[in-house]
Amino acid sequence: MPSFTRRSLVALLAAGSLGLAACSGTPSATPATPAATASDGALKVGIAQIVNHPSLNDLRDGFKEGMAAAGYVEGSDVVYEERNAAGDQTTLTAIASSYATKDLVVAIATPTAQAMIQALPDTPIFFAGVTDPVGAQLVLSLEEPGGNVTGTSDFPPVADQLALIKEILPEAKTIGLLYSSAETNSHIHADLVKEAAPALGLSVQEATVSNSSEVAQAAESLADVDAFFIGTDNTFVSAIESVVQVAEARQIPLVVSDPDSVARGALAAYAVDYRAQGVQTGTMAAAMLTSGGKAGDIPVERAKDLELSVNPGAAQRMGVTLRQAVLDRAEHTIG
Repeated sequence: MPSFTRRSLVALLAAGSLGLAACSGTPSATPATPAATASDGALKVGIAQIVNHPSLNDLRDGFKEGMAAAGYVEGSDVVYEERNAAGDQTTLTAIASSYATKDLVVAIATPTAQAMIQALPDTPIFFAGVTDPVGAQLVLSLEEPGGNVTGTSDFPPVADQLALIKEILPEAKTIGLLYSSAETNSHIHADLVKEAAPALGLSVQEATVSNSSEVAQAAESLADVDAFFIGTDNTFVSAIESVVQVAEARQIPLVVSDPDSVARGALAAYAVDYRAQGVQTGTMAAAMLTSGGKAGDIPVERAKDLELSVNPGAAQRMGVTLRQAVLDRAEHTIG
């Protein structure tokens, strides 16, 4: 990666110091201050996401908000190209190739980050909404990512999520775990659930899918479960209404790891605030751009904000009355 960004280059030209920067090969000692520039000097940032659903959209919008808060004004300082693969890996690969000329790429969710890293070895990449960056082989470690990659992780509070199920339904013995076999992040979250469940007296039945058309069938296949659980899984979240229908019809509570799914009919979620995580990622990227550093030298950050969202109406439709203690500590009560 060059030692100064397109933005830094504009500032250096304005200051008449291009010769010094070119000879030294190092960024200016004083970080560039974001300021309005001509559109042809704006940073070119590509944003890619695997599917369209509210949490991923919150990550995207939050990233832009974080950049704007740092002074990178859209249209003058930075120009975004936003593309969505609609769950198709071939499309995702094509998006990655098309971003080869970008100054920076934002990869939203694990499959997106994997595709971007494979295709763009020299472009700074910031990921968001990735459960386990090390397990997904995106980075060498959280502390020292290496290469051209860093970002934020939505590593789930699994023990607390399962404890929430027991708090909502103390008699629960078996969880119906639903996840996509095509998503690395989903496998990681599922493994964590299976490891944590016995300590809470829970057993796990699981059903997997390879695409969103199989979601309803997967939920229906779990015959003897007391609650459904869906982790950080883009395939299921994109089709969450199909699971909600099964949960309501069979009076089985549905707890998720995606807060926006609660507004779409799930009973509850204890999860990260994805908008805030997007802002966190944008703030990291802006700091790198103004300093002229390398993405791979910036430690990966965990999402800072965890929130409980509940939907009393959904609980009633699934045959459950939420305890007052749960309602009292919820940051968001919907429906």
